[in-house]
Amino acid sequence: MYSIMAVKVEERVAKAPELQEILTGHGCIIKTRVGLHETDAEKCSMNGIIILHLYGEKEEFQKLYDEIAALDGITPRFIEF
Repeated sequence: MYSIMAVKVEERVAKAPELQEILTGHGCIIKTRVGLHETDAEKCSMNGIIILHLYGEKEEFQKLYDEIAALDGITPRFIEF
């Protein structure tokens, strides 16, 4: 089974340091991390999405989810296959 968490980040430049601290604290359960945001020659989007491929116990996933969900402007969602 694949355990995926998608994290929507609003105002990513301002929110990234807090989120990064949480992700670093849970680094051992994150197999893959991919960050996406809109960009072109004119501008770089202030919002983005981070996709996390998680490994470990569901209880650990829930702890990560709860810490992320407590941040303003950041919305996590689980996706399971």
